[in-house]
Formats: sequence, structure tokens, C-alpha cells
Amino acid sequence: MDIRALRVLWVLAAATGPLTGACSVWAQAPTPNGAAWQPYRADASILPTPGAGMLAQAAATPAGLPVQVAQAPMPLAMPMATDMPMDQMMACPPPVFAAPPAAVPLFIDHGDISPKDPALWQWRLLPENVIWQSYWAGVHEPRISGVAFHNAPNNTDYLDVSLGGRASLLRYGSDGPGRNEGAEFQIEGAAFPRLNLDANWDVEAVDFRFGMPLIYGREKWQTKFSYYHLSSHMGDEYAIREHALVDRINFSRDVLTLAFSYFPLPAWRWYAEMGWAFHYDESEPWEFQFGVDVAEPGPTGPWGVPFFAINGHIREEVDFGGNVVAQVGWLWRGNSTKVLRTGFHYFNGKSNQFEFFRNFEEQLGVGLWYEF
Repeated sequence: MDIRALRVLWVLAAATGPLTGACSVWAQAPTPNGAAWQPYRADASILPTPGAGMLAQAAATPAGLPVQVAQAPMPLAMPMATDMPMDQMMACPPPVFAAPPAAVPLFIDHGDISPKDPALWQWRLLPENVIWQSYWAGVHEPRISGVAFHNAPNNTDYLDVSLGGRASLLRYGSDGPGRNEGAEFQIEGAAFPRLNLDANWDVEAVDFRFGMPLIYGREKWQTKFSYYHLSSHMGDEYAIREHALVDRINFSRDVLTLAFSYFPLPAWRWYAEMGWAFHYDESEPWEFQFGVDVAEPGPTGPWGVPFFAINGHIREEVDFGGNVVAQVGWLWRGNSTKVLRTGFHYFNGKSNQFEFFRNFEEQLGVGLWYEF
């Protein structure tokens, strides 16, 4: 390129000021003394504005001679078309890059690791949910519920109530919606009064239960090792009405249990439990439970989903007889493990009020159950 053309470019660059951005064509233009022009030098000064005469003078000046600028310097203050300072304006916009879509599920805090991965387990005091839930059709499970039924053998209407629940005190594991995992220490307790609807709602009997389960859950499997105490008491109103104080028994059990539950499908929970009483009165050591709970997992919304549950309970004190319970109805669930159910209830076998554990009952009724 002719040196005169380079001088013209240099004069234009000096007149217009340095341009920021990667596409400035003057950023590498040499000056007459051979040094590269630096647009960000701290000692840079404002050059005078060239006119037509300066451009003609630059074109006519022999190579090697400097161009003399005679015009007045550019004023420092000039009207701006925008509020952005000139030295912050860019000659060319930067390129814009779009990130490709993710091909695998990503978890914000820990990359592609699931929040329930054991690597992310931590100690949690009083977590909101529980890993192990009560058996839905288990009639002596801690919950809040009421079942109104007709007992066919004595043609009487009753209301069986549960007043209690279970809670997690300490967990080393995950926490969040859905089925959580880890090791957990729970506490459970409930009272199970029975009211006679045909006799002025008299209290017939009350069973009490208190327990401390240790739970471990991982993926589809859950394990429970627990201690619980159960005792039965005859109702005062029943004892007075039936003159039954002489027939009162002191039924009680202190039991160690081992239980397993398995989810072959997200909606199906199978379980089995065995219990051995190391201290008992009017009872015998062994008992067994087994059953299945069925309902779609996850939040149900306001319309709910159907459910089905069945439970079998075998007890040594009735020669390994017992009872079977079936329930069917509608279920609601939020983002936690708390569940509200309503539906039909059927019970057949030895009484679930252990003050009358030798009596046979056939119950048909409706119920409302809240698990938490």
C-alpha cells in the first residue's frame, strides 16, 4: 500500500478518535514513525479535526515528512445522540452464541446427580415427610380416622376412631417431594376408641399404642425395625351398662417388629411384618401382617385418584387366626407423603378391639382416613 494512502488513513483515524471493538480497521495502522497506534494509551490527547485542505496536503506531502495540522482542536463537549458515552460505544456488536439444548436431565446444584443420590444425603432434624408410611388397611396403625360401620353378628352400629399419627424425628438421607430415602428415626402413637352409635355413643373400649420405629429406605425397598407398646381398656360406660367389670381383661403387649415393603411399580406397595412380644398379658408372643396398598403416586390435584388396600393380620392368641380388611375409595395427595382417603370399609375376623379379641365381627361401612 502507498505510504501516502496510509497517511490519509492515519489522519482520518486521528480525526474521528479511536474506535472500540474487534473490527476497527485503524487499530493496526502504522504511524509515520513506524509505531503501532495504541487506542487506549493513558496519555492520548484529542487531535484536531482535519478539513479538505488537510486531506489534500496529506496526499501531496512526500513520503517521510510529517503532516502539519493547523486547524483548531475539536471541542471537548459535543452534542450526543444517545446517553451512552462515546468511549463506551462499540464499532461492531459482539457475536452472540446460543447454548445447545441439554441432552440429559440436569440438577442445578449438583450437575447430573439425582437429589436422592446417597452422595447428597445429610442429617435432617424433623423432616416434613416420612419414609415409612402406615398400612392403609391396617386398623391399628397410627393416623387420624373415623370408620362408621354395621357389625352383623350383634346387629349394632359403631364408630371406630383413630387419634394419632407418625412423624420423623431425625433422618440421614434425602428430603423433598415424593418417596424419600435414607435412615430415619420415627415416633408413632394413637388412641383407638370405639363408640356405640346405638347406645347414646357410649365408649365401648379404647386401645392405646406407642412406638419408636427405625427405618431404612433405598429405591424400591424399605425396612422397619420397631418397638411398640399396646394396651386395651374397657370403656366405663360399657362396663356400667353391661355390668361387665368382672369380665374386664388387661390385654397388653410389648413387641419388637421387623417389616419390609417393596414397590414393584410406583403405584403398588407390598408389605409384610412379623412381631414378637417379649412381655405380654392376655396375649401370646407372635403376630404377622401382610398386605398391599395401590394408588397412583405423586400429587393428585383437586380431583384425586382411586385407591385400593387390603390387610391381613394373624395372631397367636387366636390360634393364628385373625382378620382381613379391604378398603376401596378415593385418595388425595399433595407434594408430601400426607394422604387423605375416603371410601368403603370391610372387616371380617376377630375383633380389632383387643378388649374383646375373642369376639368375631363382620364390619361393613364407610370411612375417612388421614395419614401424616
